[in-house]
Amino acid sequence: MKRTVPLREIASARTGDKGNVSCVSVWPYDPKHYEDIKASLTAERIAKAWPDLFRGPVERFEIPALQGLNFVIHDALEGGVNASLNLDFHGKSFSFLLLELPVEVSDL
Repeated sequence: MKRTVPLREIASARTGDKGNVSCVSVWPYDPKHYEDIKASLTAERIAKAWPDLFRGPVERFEIPALQGLNFVIHDALEGGVNASLNLDFHGKSFSFLLLELPVEVSDL
């Protein structure tokens, strides 16, 4: 049976930045949820969820040996730390945005 849960219930996330690019990695608490997360979190879905924040392409890189995903989000930081007037110019809150997305999981 499949259920829909917020990603935060089954995974954690970390954010990093370099210039105008933000990276968000997603790590399941339990490896059994990796395939469900991978199926739910596509680069296209993330780009469409926040088009005003993520103005450039979103790329997804899979890390199957560690059951993780890394999203590289281009043109997301209003020019980067030195150029942005944004209060979150490092994009640290992006991990919390992703963790609120609903995902479908096979079991808990």
